[in-house]
Amino acid sequence: MKAGSVTRRCACRDPETGKQYGKFCPNARKKGHGTVAIRQELPSTADGERRLFRRSGYATAEAAQADLDKVRALLAIPEKDDEEGREAVAALLAQVAADNKQPIPDYDETKRRLRTGQSLVSKMTVGEWLDEWLPGKRIRKTSRRHYESAIRVHLRPLIGHIPVTRLRVSHLNEMFAKIEENNDEIVAANAARRAVDDARKQATKRAEQRAFRAQLREMPPFRRTTGPAAQLKLRATLRAALNDAIAQQIITFNPAAHVEVEPGKRPKALVWTAERVEQWQRTGEKPSPVMVWTPEQTGEFLDLVHEDRLYGLYHLIAFRGLRRGEGCGLRWSDVDLDAKTATVATQLVLDGWDVEEGDPKTSSGARVVALDAETVKVLRTHKAQQAAERLEWGEAWINTGRVFTEANGTLLHPGKVSEAFEKIVRTSSLPPIRLHDLRHGAATLTLAGGAGMKTVQEMLGHSSITITSDIYTSVLPEVAHRAAEAAAKLVPRRSTGTDGHTSGTHEAQSSAALQLVTNLGQKKDPGQEA
Repeated sequence: MKAGSVTRRCACRDPETGKQYGKFCPNARKKGHGTVAIRQELPSTADGERRLFRRSGYATAEAAQADLDKVRALLAIPEKDDEEGREAVAALLAQVAADNKQPIPDYDETKRRLRTGQSLVSKMTVGEWLDEWLPGKRIRKTSRRHYESAIRVHLRPLIGHIPVTRLRVSHLNEMFAKIEENNDEIVAANAARRAVDDARKQATKRAEQRAFRAQLREMPPFRRTTGPAAQLKLRATLRAALNDAIAQQIITFNPAAHVEVEPGKRPKALVWTAERVEQWQRTGEKPSPVMVWTPEQTGEFLDLVHEDRLYGLYHLIAFRGLRRGEGCGLRWSDVDLDAKTATVATQLVLDGWDVEEGDPKTSSGARVVALDAETVKVLRTHKAQQAAERLEWGEAWINTGRVFTEANGTLLHPGKVSEAFEKIVRTSSLPPIRLHDLRHGAATLTLAGGAGMKTVQEMLGHSSITITSDIYTSVLPEVAHRAAEAAAKLVPRRSTGTDGHTSGTHEAQSSAALQLVTNLGQKKDPGQEA
């Protein structure tokens, strides 16, 4: 390897000739005068063309020498007989030399990439890697849509330009900070639009209404913020992509595994008590995104839709907690009315607005659901109704084998089922819930009936009991009161007076308690912690 050189140059010119002084500048010996440059001979091309690494603009000779040492260290990575490796390093340095702002490549990273057969001159960005990664993933369509949305909305615009080998935790911290800034802007824009829309609704003159509508057209539409739960999913998407990049030896470090994102709190399921209904009627605001009807309200709804041809579907979701897609996708071959069971083996999912058959949401979603006698009776009635529709349609009937279908036997559209449900609730006197909240109501009713959290988890098909307990810690008020009374009765007491205090002296009670603790302490194994 030929030795490189460090030189100092300035732009000073001879006032008489107009030529640069170069190394003969009279001020050359002055400290800090001019700039320092480096020069290193690179291996020639296959055609014998000479190549040089040149870089200028260093303030000190020490800084220039440090970069020259880095260049020489990179040239020394390949073995002497490794012509291919020598050419790869030379091409890399030639590329870096063409851009004075591009840093000298990292020694360890270059050595690793050379030994693993990766291209040294590749400038693959995060966006390019994501575009290459996603098409090769074998995942559900719904998961693919979530990944595509995360990449399109956040990852590509915010970090897509960064070379994937240079992505760091700091870049991701900046990305999530930008998302929070966007959230603030969205909240402010939504509030401004809501204020104008409220003013439009209160306007009595047509001219005023037209003016408000024109103003609304100029404003951004209502948008959803990217909350903590969505940010966690965003990080999970990037983490999965970078894990695959590590597997392909493109990178060695996954910054998405180390960036901190505040976990989103699952909304608690709250019951529409009389107080909450009164507050909703007064303000129009729901206390929680997840609201559950009381047994009386659920009964009122079921009475209201008893003649609806989809009554059986509403009943099944309300009592057995099937997901919307699971109910729409349920097949008669998976229902055993004599054994009182329904097996969830498939579901209908939306791809955009198109309906497709898919597997249950998770492996735990594939389950056998026990049916109560009333639900079995409802399903038998529904089966007879479907048979009558089949006779009416004759040869035009489409046999999909589904329990719940359109009148001609075709698949139900899950989105239209939700729309129909919400229209029924909106035109009734009941407080609002979503169709999915009927499923939450089934869990609450099951807990109220005395079932344990594990039973509810299995009925709903949750992958973890933690998910179940996080959502359903708030149960029907009467159940909570009944549990409180039952707990109080478990403790044996002497007679209590009208003031609520137990008869007997405080000293006697304290003495008995002290004796009990002493006895327990004597029986305790040495070294055992409480």
